[in-house]
Amino acid sequence: MSEHTEEPEVAWSTRQLAELAGTTLKAVRHYHEIGLLDEPARTSNGYKQYEVPHLLRLLQIRRLADLGVPLSQIPAMSSADANQKDALQVIDAELAVTIERLQRIRLEIAALRQHGTPAAELPVEFGAIANNMTETDRSLIMIYSRVFTDDAMRAFREIFQVERSEVDEEFAQLPPDADLVTKRRLAERLAPEVRELYAKYPWLHDPDLQASQGNPALLQTTVNRAIVELYNLAQLEVIYRAHLLATGQTDERLDVREQS
Repeated sequence: MSEHTEEPEVAWSTRQLAELAGTTLKAVRHYHEIGLLDEPARTSNGYKQYEVPHLLRLLQIRRLADLGVPLSQIPAMSSADANQKDALQVIDAELAVTIERLQRIRLEIAALRQHGTPAAELPVEFGAIANNMTETDRSLIMIYSRVFTDDAMRAFREIFQVERSEVDEEFAQLPPDADLVTKRRLAERLAPEVRELYAKYPWLHDPDLQASQGNPALLQTTVNRAIVELYNLAQLEVIYRAHLLATGQTDERLDVREQS
């Protein structure tokens, strides 16, 4: 008479199941809580006994989660092939957007590595000319990039790409207590540059037309506030005087001030 020996049943503890599936105890318990993984039978002393179907289900959950399928969609994907295709199509589209964003970030990082720290705060297309800009220039461009159109930003890049002149340097270093003679002289020297900019970029007369969000009021208030806070009083007066000279205008308030 031959002796018959039964094969032992396959059963794992929660910790063993988690290790086999490459996940954590916390994750397994969470899958139980949300109904993704069935509760196993328990031994007489209360210990859970997981079997092969539990392992297969857990591996399936982990696989779909790794592909980016939200846990809330996994039950639907398990019930119909069409649901799986639709969900995977959505995930694929989202991944395409993510890949594009990451590729753009890599290009920006490459530009920053090439052009140095000053470029870090600027739109990537300004990286190559960041060192040609003052701190105030860079601050303005950061703000302008949020309210101006792409066409306007390309124009600003062209403007700042031009090598800085002596008058540009003098303006950048102008102290807030500069005397009237200095401010008038500097404005007269800046006026030809301003006149050329107005001729090349007529929209500078009416920047509201270049509002990126279709909100001219937001652009105007943002730009005005940025200019007022980033330039000192003497620089603001020089800018205004240069504008008047470039456009052939006068301001009686300045005339009265000069005569006093």
